Formats: sequence, C-alpha cells, structure tokens
Amino acid sequence: MTLEIASGDWATLGAACSAIRKTVFIEEQQVPQDEEWDGRDPRCLHVLLRVEGRPMGTARLLPDGHIGRVAILREGRGQGLGLRLMEAVMEKARQQGHHAVHLDAQTYAIPFYERLGFVAHGETFLDANIPHRHMSLTFQ
Repeated sequence: MTLEIASGDWATLGAACSAIRKTVFIEEQQVPQDEEWDGRDPRCLHVLLRVEGRPMGTARLLPDGHIGRVAILREGRGQGLGLRLMEAVMEKARQQGHHAVHLDAQTYAIPFYERLGFVAHGETFLDANIPHRHMSLTFQ
C-alpha cells in the first residue's frame, strides 16, 4: 500500500480535504453544512492522507494548536490510517513550536486519541448534535 501524507494551505489542499469532510461529516454524520464550513479553513494548516494516490483522510491544525476535522473515509477505516494522519498533524504542531495540542473528540473516538497520549477533560458536550469531550496532549 502506497501512503502519502501532504500538508499545505486551503488553496492547495482544500478541494480534496473538503470532499472527504463532506462525505464523512455532512453525509455520514449529518453535520449541518453551516457548522462544517466554519470559515476557519483559510487560517489552518491542512494535512491530507492519500492511499495509492487517492485522498483518504484529512485533518486541520489551527494556529492555536487545536486539531480538528479529523476524518478517514469509510473504506480506509480500521487500517491504521487515522494513527498515521494524527502522527503527521502532531509532528506539524511540534514543528510550529506548539508545546501541546488540543481537540474536541467525538466520544466514541476517545479511546483512539487516548492511545496517542491525549487525556480527556471536562464534561461531555454536544457539537453538531454529536457528543464530544475536550482532549489535550502535552509534548514531552
């Protein structure tokens, strides 16, 4: 399996990243379009994971070290691609000088993020009618 991970701005990677997010968040999870397209993308670093040249996963890193919009297409799930994607985003955060990263995890995904070293905190809250918890990871 040929795996490629690219990072860049929205102008460069936006078309591929938005197609993945549309499929995963808007179509599968029924997130309203106005919540998914929050206007922050032009200020973020985007990471795109391709398998055999096909866009399969994406995430974004906000300027404050917040990781968001982590998505893997259904056919790519369960193959370790999410781990590779998150490792790439976390490395980009380190390169940008962040000492910690934060994310809002859908509650079903908390064990995945815990395996990466994230710690959940605070109460469960709804975002786009999906239960979430805040999570953080401080780099060593």
